[in-house]
Amino acid sequence: MEGQSFAGALVIKLGALGDFVQALGPFAAIRNHHPGQRITLLTTEPFAEFARASGLFDEVWTSGRPGVLDVGGWLGLRRRLRGGNFGRVYDLQTSDRSSFYYRLFWPGPAPEWSGIAKGCSHPHLNPARDFMHTVERQAEQLAMAGIGEYVKGEYVKTGPDPDFSWATADISRFGLKGKYALLAPGGASHRPAKRWPVEHFGAVARALTIKGVEPVLIGSPAEAGMMAEIKAHCPEARDLAGQTTLLELAALGRGAAAAVGNDTGPMHLIAAVGCQSVVLYSNESDPALCGQRGPAVTILRRHRLTDLSAAEVLDGLDL
Repeated sequence: MEGQSFAGALVIKLGALGDFVQALGPFAAIRNHHPGQRITLLTTEPFAEFARASGLFDEVWTSGRPGVLDVGGWLGLRRRLRGGNFGRVYDLQTSDRSSFYYRLFWPGPAPEWSGIAKGCSHPHLNPARDFMHTVERQAEQLAMAGIGEYVKGEYVKTGPDPDFSWATADISRFGLKGKYALLAPGGASHRPAKRWPVEHFGAVARALTIKGVEPVLIGSPAEAGMMAEIKAHCPEARDLAGQTTLLELAALGRGAAAAVGNDTGPMHLIAAVGCQSVVLYSNESDPALCGQRGPAVTILRRHRLTDLSAAEVLDGLDL
């Protein structure tokens, strides 16, 4: 299929942040595989600016997640898909929702489709796909669509690791003058077992200040209460929760001496840009399937995160 002419290609990746970061390699592979072709990304608003900055897409659509009862949204998405003149679709979300989008081309004709939608032209047929790390799973999916290489039935990595050199921003407004470390104490609110106790983050923050390293707290606006608790333990900590764009977060990660955080989206981006990262896992998630990737990542895992001490985490940092 190398060199085959396409009217254009659509890539589907709706979220979440960690999954989006780990799709940057596949995004680049798709871009390289279709030189001169128009590549469109279907995503959601939180990732639009980041995706445009990557330079990997000619167009970014943010209408990718209409509500169940949003009839107008579904009809609008169907019109866009059918009018996009796509020769191929790469569904990197591979969810029930994104697979249903294949049906929106009915009564046809449907474009070539890489994903898991029933009846698609280039299915990812590995029955063990759900037991693969996200990076390897997406690479194998693309190999089955002609991007990559198989030797004796196994995918062989081709090409360099994802390049994040484009992910830059001016972070001078944060006023960080010296050495600093990022702390990401948040995570999915409906999965509290994935969160290391706040008082332990406070202890790490205090230890960092003693070493002359400024603790910088990052997260969502909804995590403001958690940040306040950490600042109660360490008033010197800088609270940037809810204040950073994804590009600014990448720039902060690139300049940080280290980062400590739960298994949460920001830690994927921070690790990917090269920051020394210590990521904390409980039995609620498996780093073999979704672990952060980067040149300097340490995974610390306990059955319960309450069993992990601040001293153990500090021992994992080279400061």
